[in-house]
Amino acid sequence: MPATATSTLPSLFATKAWAGEELFKVLAGVDAAAHAPIVHNALRILNHIHVVDSIFMAHLQGVAHGHVATNTPETPTVPALAAAAHELDLRFCAYVGQLTAADLQQRLSFTFTDGDRGLMSREEMLLHVITHGSYHRGAAGQVLRGAGATPPRDLYTRFLHLPGSGRRAE
Repeated sequence: MPATATSTLPSLFATKAWAGEELFKVLAGVDAAAHAPIVHNALRILNHIHVVDSIFMAHLQGVAHGHVATNTPETPTVPALAAAAHELDLRFCAYVGQLTAADLQQRLSFTFTDGDRGLMSREEMLLHVITHGSYHRGAAGQVLRGAGATPPRDLYTRFLHLPGSGRRAE
């Protein structure tokens, strides 16, 4: 692993991918016909996370993202959004795994979707992606409670101590 300013980024992004998959499993188990407004609201929140993740990945790579807002007019299906989010999470995991400490400190200039200019280090952008997604996954989980679903325990400590992690005291 390259020398990074923070060794937690790879595990934070692995946690993000795991937590997203856990939440999509819960969402897929909700009866969409019986709870259409709840499923729609949860999908809108999760789609917002995905769009913002896509925007920041583009900022990190210095490419255009093509988004004019932080959500899309259309609402994707659960399987389509779950697959797209999974693919992007894998890209983030690979991306953070190859960054050096110098890469993380590099400041990048970009334009927000509202037209304002931004300047953030790669590390700040990556931490924004982590905190933003965590906040909104929590909101989506609370929405799903309205359909009788139990949201997953989206905790960093839970991820670090999953069976097979070697972190549980015997």
